[in-house]
Amino acid sequence: MKAVVFTGKNEVQYKDLPDPAPGPGEVVVEVKASGICHTDYEVLKDNYGTGAFPVVPGHEYVGVVVDVGSGVANVTSGDRVAVDPNFECGTCRACRHGWAHLCDKLGAYGVTTHGGFAEFSLVNAANVHPIGDMSFQQAALAEPMGCVLNGVDAVHAPWMEEALIFGAGPMGLLMGMALKSTGISRVTFCDISDSRLELASSFGFEAIASGSCDLQEWHHRADLAVEATGVPAVAAGLADYMANGGKGLFFGVCPSDAKIDLRPFEVFRRQLTLAGSHSLNHNIPRSLDIITGHGSEIDRVVSHRLPLEEISRFLASAPPSNSLKVQWAFD
Repeated sequence: MKAVVFTGKNEVQYKDLPDPAPGPGEVVVEVKASGICHTDYEVLKDNYGTGAFPVVPGHEYVGVVVDVGSGVANVTSGDRVAVDPNFECGTCRACRHGWAHLCDKLGAYGVTTHGGFAEFSLVNAANVHPIGDMSFQQAALAEPMGCVLNGVDAVHAPWMEEALIFGAGPMGLLMGMALKSTGISRVTFCDISDSRLELASSFGFEAIASGSCDLQEWHHRADLAVEATGVPAVAAGLADYMANGGKGLFFGVCPSDAKIDLRPFEVFRRQLTLAGSHSLNHNIPRSLDIITGHGSEIDRVVSHRLPLEEISRFLASAPPSNSLKVQWAFD
């Protein structure tokens, strides 16, 4: 089979690998769509995971079950499925709390073992979920939507009316959709890119330019402020836009060595809540429900659908300029 392989730190190859065969409790998925995530670049740089080189990247993927190992009862050959990439130890303190994504020994397809940028993927049967007749393009958004929902769960409260999201990229847009589904009536995006602000507006969100007078009106106003850019300077100013008693979410992936200044007195005096969120927590079925609710509109979050070899080149360099979600699409 053809596959993208991270053969070592900062080393990407497009090469042939043996076709996988399932063992007990495993299935082989013929991959039909797989999305690029910022985390893939961190895996390549050995900044995320265990540095399990060589590894096939890709943790946002879907496909069709083509082979089933012994003891598998939840799926059969021909089933169309989405893959939950995370697998946990089940015994550490986080796992006992139900926080699989915070497991001390967390593993993931595309991070610590071969993932979705290959023609076939060997997956534990417990990690696949049926997608019905949903398009593969949409279903491949289930993993990123799962990360969004994990973030929403960390901060959402029923009294929230206004949310301000910094960053109108694909993850920010999915965050906006999820927040709307919770009942937050006003979701506003702030970005430096006019094209991304126009896209956010086309989804029915309000949009304001970074550094504009409109943004100044959000001083101490948002019930929820979300940092979805991964820019430390944006993260540093998040509290400026949170209302008294409001909440803030660090959702973007800032550099691992970045530091910001924070005034503890302000957090105390204004009773602010600051939270982070990491990955998804076995919520693929819920993600699929949210995606279904948005219909074909959500397709616009995907800006590029490319052959696998071209995905390999982008992983070795960078995504296309001004791209949103980039997917390998098997046609």
